[in-house]
Amino acid sequence: MRIQAERLSYSYQAGSSFSAYALKDVTLTIEEGEFFGIIGHTGSGKSTFVQHLNALIKLPTADKKFKPKKPKKGQPAPVYPSLVIGKYDLGDKKTNFKELRSKVGIVFQYPEYQLFAESVYDDVAFGLKNFRSELSEEEKTVLVRDAISAVGLDYESVKDASPFDLSGGQKRRVAIAGVIVTRPEILILDEPAAGLDPLGKKEIMELLHSLHRDWCKTVIIVSHDMDEISENCTRAAVFSHGELKFVLPPSELFLHDEELKALDLDIPVTAKVRLALKAKGIDVQTDFTEEDFAEKVLAYYKGVRA
Repeated sequence: MRIQAERLSYSYQAGSSFSAYALKDVTLTIEEGEFFGIIGHTGSGKSTFVQHLNALIKLPTADKKFKPKKPKKGQPAPVYPSLVIGKYDLGDKKTNFKELRSKVGIVFQYPEYQLFAESVYDDVAFGLKNFRSELSEEEKTVLVRDAISAVGLDYESVKDASPFDLSGGQKRRVAIAGVIVTRPEILILDEPAAGLDPLGKKEIMELLHSLHRDWCKTVIIVSHDMDEISENCTRAAVFSHGELKFVLPPSELFLHDEELKALDLDIPVTAKVRLALKAKGIDVQTDFTEEDFAEKVLAYYKGVRA
């Protein structure tokens, strides 16, 4: 499903003296099949944006009480924000939002703290009770088993265990299984590697690529870790104070190091080393992944020695 947002704006406490823009006129397209990154400091609007994608925050035109304003004489009709995901028009009151939410899954930051059921099976199956209540118990079991296996856990070993008795990494995998059990086409994760050690981060990103390949057509990660973005994403959007500043592949985005620093954002380690080399007259062209950067630096030095 393609995501097309146009002129998306949102204010918290709208109409009050404390009103503040979280999003300002954001227009962004995310194509089906992307592994997409969303970057921004705290308060940049990135979380507000992704909450629109499965209608946790609804567009004003989707409110049952909404009535379009009549334009004043001689004035153009007001233009309202638009958000279309696949066949779903999120600005339309008649849209099946329950069905949409089964197709667009969100895994919030530290999802292991949101586990609640007595068994891993019941926790993962909870989403099916909400979205696929017509299924038989046998059909639910198949979906739960497949979801638990997809996140790298052994179904027979964990299905009856309390999720609270698992390791931290296992808990996070169970939480992800509880979102993908409905087979969403789009999977959104807020800081998926937060709080993990380097090995844990590597394993969780490998899991997400496995899900992207075999389970969910589109994966979107919200992250402040620029190395995570450069290593994994096809493109990334940069938000700042509710506005969209860049939408570029990492190979192009991290060439804008000065602009990113001005937005209080970091750059990947590879970009920092590239700048240091450039200051010494060594210009390495790279896509900013560690593998490509190492290859380009080695090729440069082999060329110098030849």
